[in-house]
Amino acid sequence: MALNEDYIIEVLQETGMVTSSQVEDARRNHPGQVVAALVEFGVLKAEDVAKTLAAQSGIEFMDLTDVVIPPEITGLITSENAIRYRAVPVQEREDALLIAVADPMDIDSFDAMNHLFGRTLEFVCSTEEQIERALQRYYGAPDKQFAEEGGFQISGEGALDEGNGVMEEAPVIKMVSSLLIEAYKTRASDIHLEPLEKKFRVRFRVDGVLQEMQSPPKKLHSAMISRIKIMTGSMSIAEKRVPQDGRIQIKLGQKSVDLRVSIIPTVHGESVVMRILDKTALMIGLPELGFLSDDQAKFESLIAMPDGIVLVTGPTGSGKTTTLYACLNTLNKPDRKLITVEDPVEYQMTGINQVQVKADIGMTFPAALRSILRQAPNIIMIGEIRDLETATIAINASLTGHLVLSTLHTNDATSTIARLVDIGVKPFLVASSLRAVMAQRLVRKLCPCKVPTELSEYEMKSLRLDAAMTAGASPMTNNGCDKCKNKGFKGRMGIFEVFVVDDEVRNLVIGSGTSIQLRARARELGMRTLREDGVRKVLAGMTTAEEVITTTMSDAN
Repeated sequence: MALNEDYIIEVLQETGMVTSSQVEDARRNHPGQVVAALVEFGVLKAEDVAKTLAAQSGIEFMDLTDVVIPPEITGLITSENAIRYRAVPVQEREDALLIAVADPMDIDSFDAMNHLFGRTLEFVCSTEEQIERALQRYYGAPDKQFAEEGGFQISGEGALDEGNGVMEEAPVIKMVSSLLIEAYKTRASDIHLEPLEKKFRVRFRVDGVLQEMQSPPKKLHSAMISRIKIMTGSMSIAEKRVPQDGRIQIKLGQKSVDLRVSIIPTVHGESVVMRILDKTALMIGLPELGFLSDDQAKFESLIAMPDGIVLVTGPTGSGKTTTLYACLNTLNKPDRKLITVEDPVEYQMTGINQVQVKADIGMTFPAALRSILRQAPNIIMIGEIRDLETATIAINASLTGHLVLSTLHTNDATSTIARLVDIGVKPFLVASSLRAVMAQRLVRKLCPCKVPTELSEYEMKSLRLDAAMTAGASPMTNNGCDKCKNKGFKGRMGIFEVFVVDDEVRNLVIGSGTSIQLRARARELGMRTLREDGVRKVLAGMTTAEEVITTTMSDAN
């Protein structure tokens, strides 16, 4: 657990133990390790630093150098908990257990230990080196890199194994583990842990809809957040003032699942969102996306072209990444070289060269793209076109014989052209490189327990249907069964708007045609709007009218 270095430096300067010039010299040569550098160069003594921090925190300092701790004391804490919290039990004082730690300011860990150990604890401060030696001596800790090289590993292999019953005994650890298992079983895409004024709210997002779950006691909020931070292996549990991001990899049975963790400070405490990335869910082809046969044939012909750009658009959470992976699964043949540039790489695919963006070391989308063009790929997938530089390189790649697949944030297919021009791409380059755009949204699929229904007058009017258009159709509504947990829906599918760029569209683009003109031409070419594609799926009994109406409100006109 990393000490809050800025605060420690401030304390050391206030007490006159170091000067600002000494701190600046150490920071210049050893950024992020200022205190360690000052100790290494003899400016400070580790024991003096620990004593100062102890006094600042109002607890005792204890020198562990010659202390021998009996087995009946060390046995009061499991090796796993001792190593995780960098905490060593020293002795019993009346009805309290004395715990030695290196960071006397780590209040979150103190709270977590108080909850986990179920007894009164008192804390004393020792140096990091003394704590490390004690952990190695009494608990067999390999070294202090435990926290830095992976954090806590569930069931020893980074796996959360419910099948073998391998779960830690501590209540908070059990609670977090059970939460992850329950989220996975309910097919949740996100877990939201939200501290409110008088409540600790837990919600799962299932098929795009948030559902409130049973809430843990509010007093466990800090301990559960600390547990999640420890599981990422990269977050500081002492830092609660700034946002933090991390990842957790767990194994549920035979399935490997990644969790993308985002933590932000709020008025009532830290709020956590964990995005569940089930790798097996991305191993799908185009038929599983929800295409009807004619749209699938059209889209397959577009991604089979030898060059040009094909874009998938829509807001966050509309399934764009899943569609790109389905395209890659379809195109992944031995005679083609495919390279992707992603942030992050969400699923590792056999036979495809995947590049992870790492902006902190200069590996940005543009930098990666410039390099991969020298790898002579046939097909390039770019996670997202975010700026002019990325768009320019993608266009140049498409004009030199590469098929480029990517995503963009726009509301519909035809407004994509205006978006590209807005970020600075010349209209003639858009016209010459863009082959097609597909906008998409996700709607919930009806569970097989669905039952027939008749569309209401409001639904008929909203979807612009008449009696002749619904003749012979079989609209359905949700019913509910054990398999769908009485919700009536199970899974989601896409509704699509496929805009093919022809010569007339290119002339409109070069001539600065409006989005209205482009949309009119797209309609002449047979493009169905998102709502019209949704209507077809309502009449086929695949989803409900309400789902399509609410999902395509912007397409009403």
